[in-house]
Amino acid sequence: MNEAEALVLQQQLAKKVIAQDALSDIKYIAGCDVAYDDKNDLQIAAVVVLDSGTLDVVETSVVQDVSHFPYIPGLFSFRELPSLAKALDAIKTIPDLIVCDGQGIAHPRRFGLACHLGVLFDIPTIGCGKTRLHGQSVVPGLKRGDHAPLIDNEEIIGNVLRTQGNVKPVYVSVGHKISLKTACDWIIKLSPNYRLPETTRHADHAVRMALKRE
Repeated sequence: MNEAEALVLQQQLAKKVIAQDALSDIKYIAGCDVAYDDKNDLQIAAVVVLDSGTLDVVETSVVQDVSHFPYIPGLFSFRELPSLAKALDAIKTIPDLIVCDGQGIAHPRRFGLACHLGVLFDIPTIGCGKTRLHGQSVVPGLKRGDHAPLIDNEEIIGNVLRTQGNVKPVYVSVGHKISLKTACDWIIKLSPNYRLPETTRHADHAVRMALKRE
């Protein structure tokens, strides 16, 4: 698939995103992450499933893949999705919700990695990025739970959310089958002690450990 074809597909799939709660009971929540080994063009993808109540790790899947799509801003999901799909296919514990270390609809075409993954697997997803990709916002308050809307062309595309007091906020947006309020509620619950949700922390740790073994 070339860049032009990817753009067309992205615009088509964006219409399938459901930005409302369509969740059943959330027992298992997965985090996912991809790291790169530049020496041999490898991707390491990890999916880590947590118990939603205890936040204990239930299952971890780590796979290797090569990059099938170049790095093009705004088309990041086409680069990482193939390896993440392999990691998801390998797990036995099917998650009820996935948190992506990236964007959902807080994206120029309202279709970031979290949306792509959610639509592809027909599963609720949340985008929780460390940095802003798109949109403008005022600075939220300094207390845990404080948030400010992320806005693009007068449309709210996410929230800038303070998960811990006096630390940098994260950027939360709808991926698929979830509302922005519910997405933020889950990110707060998943971040009891640190800035990033436990889903992201465990997935990041898994890919880093895999890279060290390479």
